[in-house]
Amino acid sequence: MAKTTESLEEFYRHKLNKPLVNSNHIGQFNIFSIKDQIKSNSSSPTYIRRDFYKIMFFQGKNIFHFSDKSIPVNGNTLLFFNPRVPYTYDALQVGTDGYFCVFKDEFLKDNHRMNLNELPLFCSAEQPIFMLGTEESKEVSICFEKMIKELNTDYIYKYELIKNYIMELIYLGIKLQPTSRLYQHPDASSRITAVFTELLERQFPIESTAQRFELRSPKMFADRLAVHVNYLNRAIKKNTGRTTTDHIFERLTSEAKVLLRHTSWSVAEIGYVLGFEDPAHFNHFFKKQTKNTPLTFRSV
Repeated sequence: MAKTTESLEEFYRHKLNKPLVNSNHIGQFNIFSIKDQIKSNSSSPTYIRRDFYKIMFFQGKNIFHFSDKSIPVNGNTLLFFNPRVPYTYDALQVGTDGYFCVFKDEFLKDNHRMNLNELPLFCSAEQPIFMLGTEESKEVSICFEKMIKELNTDYIYKYELIKNYIMELIYLGIKLQPTSRLYQHPDASSRITAVFTELLERQFPIESTAQRFELRSPKMFADRLAVHVNYLNRAIKKNTGRTTTDHIFERLTSEAKVLLRHTSWSVAEIGYVLGFEDPAHFNHFFKKQTKNTPLTFRSV
């Protein structure tokens, strides 16, 4: 079975050819120059989940692959990666520049009482890529340069400063979010729609053939949310213009594409983890959603 998660320790060992330092601070945070990574390793990372967060200031042209989406970028770009979504990108080209930092959730928890996964910025349904203008690029670049400077000092409170710089980047990313994503939910139907979406996303990604997608119908979601299924369906339709089943099927199809393209699991195994007892039912579902059979999609 293909490996599905890379730990921070493995990142240091495989990508940087050095061990993770055993420290509560440096072991959870570090910052790197993209230009240096091109010199040391020109290959692109494996399509996989990581168990750490990454913030990248990317200067150049490339294609980033999130879930089943491929997103081209060109110019100055701010990107946020989280442990919930697998990703990769094409090999870095000469002339590419910028920085990226890596850290574990625990690095921020002590000082900032914030659950990163609750922020729109780190929600797996969002596109965590922001094209930057001149002033925004300058602001982001200065923030990374300050982190590099502090990391190389002996200042006793340097990690406290670095945490603030990370939060500055996070808040900038939130500021760049479409304003519609920042409004609080005005009524009960909006709140139940948001909770449904979170509950749906929480079941992904599928990481092993022992894991199964369990909430496969509107009735199952309604039972979990302690509301009547008709109320749930009305709320979802009102707030999104689409049915509850549409959302479930779209997410199932998206995960099926990821598993077909990026694992060596058999079609039967993929169908099973997505909740289909019979491979024929999975084949029928996938063809109805995509116009292709699973094997045809995998071979393209």
